[in-house]
Amino acid sequence: MATGSLHYLPPVKPSAIALGTVFSHAADLAVMAPLFGDTYQRAKNSNSKEEFIKSKEAASAGAAYGSSLIGAGLQTYGVAALINATGTLSYKGAAYLGGLVFLATASPGIIGQVAVESRPIDEVAVGVVSRIVDTIGLSMFLTYWGTRTDPFN
Repeated sequence: MATGSLHYLPPVKPSAIALGTVFSHAADLAVMAPLFGDTYQRAKNSNSKEEFIKSKEAASAGAAYGSSLIGAGLQTYGVAALINATGTLSYKGAAYLGGLVFLATASPGIIGQVAVESRPIDEVAVGVVSRIVDTIGLSMFLTYWGTRTDPFN
């Protein structure tokens, strides 16, 4: 009888997941800052705090914030698990690994934004920089911090 075991998932140091989540979430917030900035101004201009909290804007901002935080945690675990599984120990290796993650996750969207949607290049460039920080930067930060639960193993 097969049991639903998680032993196939590489162990990752919990502090690496926590700090990597903060790192990745901060990168996401840098892109989402205009959304939160407008929402914050509307909250200040509303008649009462209770009125704003009950609004759809607050609910959508809270959902975006929460989903960004959860996504950052899952992405951090995934990158840290790849670092462990590949045995990456150097910053150069981490940069290559992050570059591969960037190519796998961001390049289809970037190509679509430029070729299909014809978005302005400055808008695309902001997204590219954000994704580079979110992938290559995250993998290098995690390499700096360390991801292995037992570094001598």
